[in-house]
Amino acid sequence: MLEIVTIAALTDNYDFLVHDPASGHTAVVDAADPAPILDALTERGWTLDEIWLTHHHWDHVEGTAGLVEATGATVTGAKADQHRLPPLTRVVEPGQSFTFAGHEVEVLAADGHTVGHIAYYIPSSKALFTADSLMALGCGRLFEGTPEQMWETLSRFAALPDDTVIYSGHEYTASNARFARTIEPENTALQARAQAIEIARQNDEPTIPSLLSVERATNPFLRANLPEVKEALGMADASDVEVFAEIRARKDSF
Repeated sequence: MLEIVTIAALTDNYDFLVHDPASGHTAVVDAADPAPILDALTERGWTLDEIWLTHHHWDHVEGTAGLVEATGATVTGAKADQHRLPPLTRVVEPGQSFTFAGHEVEVLAADGHTVGHIAYYIPSSKALFTADSLMALGCGRLFEGTPEQMWETLSRFAALPDDTVIYSGHEYTASNARFARTIEPENTALQARAQAIEIARQNDEPTIPSLLSVERATNPFLRANLPEVKEALGMADASDVEVFAEIRARKDSF
């Protein structure tokens, strides 16, 4: 199994080190700030070999140049985003896969927050790196994409195994929990999760990563297809996408 380390960066970002103990190879998913990444590598005696970028927003790529300069790491990113990403060593597209230290890494489309956003899925470690698409109890704001695109992305992720671990890009979970309870105030799983999140944040503990099964049970953006959610919103006859769009619009003004 790969070892995955959550690294806090900037105000509320997360980057992730992915380390293979057998080979010693290490990658990082996104690069908000080189300093905490380099500190984490030094602390563990690891050498950075690869950088995997999910999308072009500055708070996910700003540290790339510094990491490349310090380590010589290669850089992977989406072909559709190549024109606005740091220089890439390897260009990938959704539907492709590549190998990291003997582990298959699948590239999944994650349009919605941006167009060209991708996610990285490592089946052998049950790890999905979603950045600003699927988030803990939320999803990214639709800066470029459409509700249809984001709902397709979330549905794609929701079809993965229950024990998939979601590594998302920001510590937004407490705010997302407060909003989620406005959509499903009677959801007991959500109530329990919200309490656990509150305790974790009081202790300055990260709420990332999260389990896909937990997201399915509590994340309103993954639950827009459910009759009870549609009823709660007064949208019993609406399409799944229409309900998702309504939830996203409510969150935007929350």
